[in-house]
Amino acid sequence: MRTLVHAGPPLAQGPRNPVPELLADDPLWLIIVKVVAIFALLVLLTLFMIWFERRVVARMQHRIGPNRVGPAGLLQSLADGLKLAFKEDIRPVLADRWVYFLAPVISTIPAFLAFSVIPLGPEVSIFGERTALQLADLPVGVLVVLACSSMGVYGVVLAGWSSGSPYPLLGSLRSAAQVISYEIAMGLSFVAVILYSGTLSTSGIVAAQADRWFAWLLPVSFVIYVIAMVGETNRAPFDLPEAESELVGGFHTEYSSLKFALFFLSEYINMVTVSALATTLFLGGWHAPWPLSAVGDGVLNTGWWPLLWFLGKTLLFLFVFVWLRGTLPRLRYDQFMRLGWKVLVPVSLLWILAVTTIRVLRNTQGITSQQILVIGGIVLAVLLLVVFLIPDRPAPREDEVPLAGSDYPLPPLDLQVPKAPPRRRSVPVARLPVAERAAVTAPANAGATRDDANPAKEDGDGTA
Repeated sequence: MRTLVHAGPPLAQGPRNPVPELLADDPLWLIIVKVVAIFALLVLLTLFMIWFERRVVARMQHRIGPNRVGPAGLLQSLADGLKLAFKEDIRPVLADRWVYFLAPVISTIPAFLAFSVIPLGPEVSIFGERTALQLADLPVGVLVVLACSSMGVYGVVLAGWSSGSPYPLLGSLRSAAQVISYEIAMGLSFVAVILYSGTLSTSGIVAAQADRWFAWLLPVSFVIYVIAMVGETNRAPFDLPEAESELVGGFHTEYSSLKFALFFLSEYINMVTVSALATTLFLGGWHAPWPLSAVGDGVLNTGWWPLLWFLGKTLLFLFVFVWLRGTLPRLRYDQFMRLGWKVLVPVSLLWILAVTTIRVLRNTQGITSQQILVIGGIVLAVLLLVVFLIPDRPAPREDEVPLAGSDYPLPPLDLQVPKAPPRRRSVPVARLPVAERAAVTAPANAGATRDDANPAKEDGDGTA
């Protein structure tokens, strides 16, 4: 007898958006099929993204891009993977052997594991078995994704430390600081979603968006998450751990062959995972867009159609990654940290406070949405007025900080050349006054009376 369980606690919005019942006792062969299917999907998306990124950036720069290997260059990613596999695997002499080997594995495994709680669609029939298009529906699925993304940075830090070189170590430390900074903002952007859905289960959050997507209901959380996910994946313009002009190549400078390919694979899989999570939390998950969701009384939200909508939304976010890389320049490190700690985190906290206040007023005082919009507009106008009325700080002098506007001392820029010291000019002896000429020529005239008159004599040992 099959047992049906709920994906999470009851929703705060009542039975209008019930959590779909998912099969809890899938047979072993079906679980294996799901694992292999998710693994193949992530690998294929990685190969596709490498080709897609090169083609899109080439089009933005008025180039052709890969077009030789396979039709339209589609096999170029496979050729690059084979090339990496046959490259020589070099291990530095000063590297820690086991940590150097395990670091790429630690970065790759959490990237695959995080995708296991993402719902790809509703219940379907696979070889006669009714099951959900999801590997594991956990009551704390959102926290599982956060934990996996946090574990990936350990592989980056260990890779930089175990390489035995200062440049990979600097790159790994930058990556650790970057993940800590933007992981906080990313976690805070989930709070409003959890408040409105009433559950930490990813399938429950998707069910709560059957009528309205959270991207329109919670726009501030959506924008904060999009910025944080770009910083979390070390992508441009936040690719500070791999700043070639400063750190040679980042934390994987000393890696080659398949170990380097694993870091490359984990980066692209993390992009797919955060894009799929953004689709799940803010764009309705596998639900069809509004014009299509009304066709045939929601028939396009059943069967295998939702998988198509989910992949389409995920590819939209992946295109945003490529678009940002081909458009924006790399930020400076202090600008990057200031954005995370002084902008995203305070705005997230204020947004959580505003969302909580609005929900309490709606549930207890019966305030309508129009009244809430009016109150919010007044508060926003007051905040903007206060910001514009605050006088600007006077610009610091050049001798105070190397870079004007920084909050702490910074090293000079790469292209800032220090002033050369004044050169000493030599004056011929014949042009000196008589007294100075005698003082200069006196040691030479003294002969053997002074030891320093003979430049070939060494410390009184009599040897040249």
